[in-house]
Amino acid sequence: MTQAPRLSGVMPALVTPFGDDGKIDFKAFEKLLDHLRAAGVTGWVPNGSTGEYFSQSTEERRAVLQFVKDHAQPGETLIAGTNAPATREVIAQTRMARDIGYDTVLLAPPFYTRPTPDELIHHYETVLDAVDVNLVLYSYPAKDGADIGFEVLDHLADNPRVIGIKESSGVLQRAVDIASRYDGRIQLVSGSDDIALDFMFWGAESWICGPANCMAKACCDLDRTWKAGETDRAREMMKTLYRAMNSLESGKFVQKIKYGCELQGLPVGAARAPLGPLSDAEKAEFRAAMEPILNW
Repeated sequence: MTQAPRLSGVMPALVTPFGDDGKIDFKAFEKLLDHLRAAGVTGWVPNGSTGEYFSQSTEERRAVLQFVKDHAQPGETLIAGTNAPATREVIAQTRMARDIGYDTVLLAPPFYTRPTPDELIHHYETVLDAVDVNLVLYSYPAKDGADIGFEVLDHLADNPRVIGIKESSGVLQRAVDIASRYDGRIQLVSGSDDIALDFMFWGAESWICGPANCMAKACCDLDRTWKAGETDRAREMMKTLYRAMNSLESGKFVQKIKYGCELQGLPVGAARAPLGPLSDAEKAEFRAAMEPILNW
C-alpha cells in the first residue's frame, strides 16, 4: 500500500456514458475525460452514484474502472466507488478495484439496509480487514437511508487508512463539526455542491464533484481562486454557480448532469431506468441555470 494521499482539487464523480444501444460508450467517455483534464481536474472518481453504479453489472463496473485507470496520468488521484447493498459484495467490488490498481475507494453505507452505528462500524472494518485500500467515507443520508454519525466517525478517526469523508448531507453545521472534531485525522471532502465555497472556508481542500462533468472549468476556477486567496472573486463565482448547483440538488441529479454534458457539446446518453428523462420544462429550467456557466 502506498502512503495515503492528501486529497486536493476537483475530482469529478464521473457519469457513465451510454450509447443508443444501452451499452457503455467508451468513445464518448474518452472525449469527456479529455475535456475534464483540460479544465484542470486533479483526479477521477468512477462508479459512484453519479456514475449509475447501481444499474451496472459487475463486468460493466470492471470495464469502467479499467478504462479510467488506463486513461489516468501520473499524479492524478484515483478513487473507485465500490458500494453495494451487502458487505460481501462491497468486499468483492473493492478487491476488483484494488486488483485494477485503485489504492483508495469511496464507500457510503450500504443502501436499503439502514445499518445501526455498530453494524456500520463492523461493515467498514470488515472491508478494511479484507482489502488493503484507503477509504473515503461517503455521507449521503438522503440517498442511503443511513447516516455516518459521530459514533462511527469517532471509532474510525484514528485508523490511518480512513483518510476522508465526502460530506453530502447538505447540512453545513455537520461539515463544521467534522472539520473541528477530526482536524488532522479525517480530511473533509466537499460533497454538497451548492455550498462548496463554505466547505472550502472550513478547510476542505478537495471536492468530489458530480457537477464537474458538465461545468468543470467553472468548478476548477472556483477551487483555484479560493486557494489563491481571492475570496471576493471566489464568492462572485459561487453566486454564478449557485443556481445550477441548487437545481441539481433539487432532484433528477444524474439526468441533469448528463443533459448539462450535452449542452457542453459532450453527449453522454440517457440515464438508465428507473431514472427517467427530463421533461421539456425541466430541461428549460436547467438550461437557463447553466447559461452563465456555458459562457464561463
